[in-house]
Amino acid sequence: MARGFESKDVEFQQAEAEREKAVGPELTADQRRLAERRRTTELSLARAKGDLDAAKRPAHRRMLQQAVAVLEAELAAAPER
Repeated sequence: MARGFESKDVEFQQAEAEREKAVGPELTADQRRLAERRRTTELSLARAKGDLDAAKRPAHRRMLQQAVAVLEAELAAAPER
């Protein structure tokens, strides 16, 4: 009977080790804030590019092109995770 408990414990330890790998290291508040801001900028850029593809009017296209340029510059200047 003890052997069954041992194998369950080993299985649990292996699952916990895999979970910790998937989660990654603990981030500081500043690191989380920067990662969140970068992700928000990436999503905004994707949205602006999609809108640009669908835009028909020249003024709207120019505004979206400027927005895309600003967002791309912001991502280029942002520190990596």
